[in-house]
Amino acid sequence: MLVIGSCLSLQFGAALATQLFPVFGSWGTTVIRLGAASILLLAVFRPKVWQWTRQQWLAVTLFGLTLAGMNGFFYAAIERIPLGIAVSIEFLGPLALAAALSRRWRDALWIGLALAGVGLFFVDDLLGTSRLDPLGVAFVLIAGLFWALYILAGHRVSATVPGTGGLAAAVTVGTLAVLPFGASGFVGVEWDGRLLLLCLGAALLASVIPYSMEFAALRRLPRPVFGLLLSLEPVIATIAGWMLLGQGVSALAIGAVVLVVCASAGSTATASDPQPGSPSPS
Repeated sequence: MLVIGSCLSLQFGAALATQLFPVFGSWGTTVIRLGAASILLLAVFRPKVWQWTRQQWLAVTLFGLTLAGMNGFFYAAIERIPLGIAVSIEFLGPLALAAALSRRWRDALWIGLALAGVGLFFVDDLLGTSRLDPLGVAFVLIAGLFWALYILAGHRVSATVPGTGGLAAAVTVGTLAVLPFGASGFVGVEWDGRLLLLCLGAALLASVIPYSMEFAALRRLPRPVFGLLLSLEPVIATIAGWMLLGQGVSALAIGAVVLVVCASAGSTATASDPQPGSPSPS
């Protein structure tokens, strides 16, 4: 229930955040999301950053930069393409990473299945059922690459920085990294009660609530089960886009989402436990 709640909160939060794009732009909205999360995490975990070594700071900084790239380019993508399609394409990043780390032929099959699913989106585009903005697709592919790098950087932080202070500091670094790109979105903004509520709701639903639920779920669930449940994100994102944003879904798009979900679930279900000392896939 915690994982499903996290997925629901994250994707409905992303749908809500699109309402802020006309005011702040996608990068300005990213600043709001990460900034609110960093304030909360710093207040709760209070990392003792003055005690960190140069190696720990380097790991946290890299983690924060990947977090910034993953969130910034994803929000730039959903400004141009439907939410469900964006989440489905973004899953190529961690799937490709899992296949590269395992070097097993069946993991290559899973990434092939996911590519087939993504291919259906482009078939749908050629048939004229839905239009895919090329720049939006490029942005979400970059976000998927940053997602894979985020996984690797997260493993390094967890190995070098004790506790959860590394996450709080990394989110702060990520906020500072996207600030130059999103700062212009705050110029001349007329603040009112509705806008403040939208910012608060997007920050809570897209950052604070899902982070808290995922942390709690990871303490209770084995990693394979957690990964299987997380594979439902494209489905939830498609539903959120349809319900909140009026983004229509064709039969081909539904088939594409199903293929990506099956590929993600299959990759997680067939993943073997990593050998001692070897990097572990997401």
